[in-house]
Amino acid sequence: MLRATVLLLTVLLLFSSCATLPTGEREEMRETRRMVVTAYDNGTGRGKKNASGVTSSGEKTRKGTIAADIRLYPYGTRMYVPGYGWGEVQDRGSAIRGDRIDVFFPKKKDAIAWGRQTLDVTIIRRME
Repeated sequence: MLRATVLLLTVLLLFSSCATLPTGEREEMRETRRMVVTAYDNGTGRGKKNASGVTSSGEKTRKGTIAADIRLYPYGTRMYVPGYGWGEVQDRGSAIRGDRIDVFFPKKKDAIAWGRQTLDVTIIRRME
């Protein structure tokens, strides 16, 4: 009887702990890198043009849109840029190579005011 009870409890514990595991979640890796951060808008902003308002990934530009070297930072990579906030890589540019990113501003004057900054950017990568 004791053996059957222990076996039953073991099976219940296994199934109950499996039921509480998150499903579909991916592990994330967080890192901080020193990057040159410039800005762009849908007009001519800081020398980058995106008059269509659509990124290279097909998403509409909005506050939080980041252009990066997608070989290093694929679409969907989340980043925290000090002074700007959280954003996601949804665009790329011919001058965007390596540890350089462009952050999107809806207004040209804000993009120009941002200028060029060297910042410690936090990158969150999803691990498959």
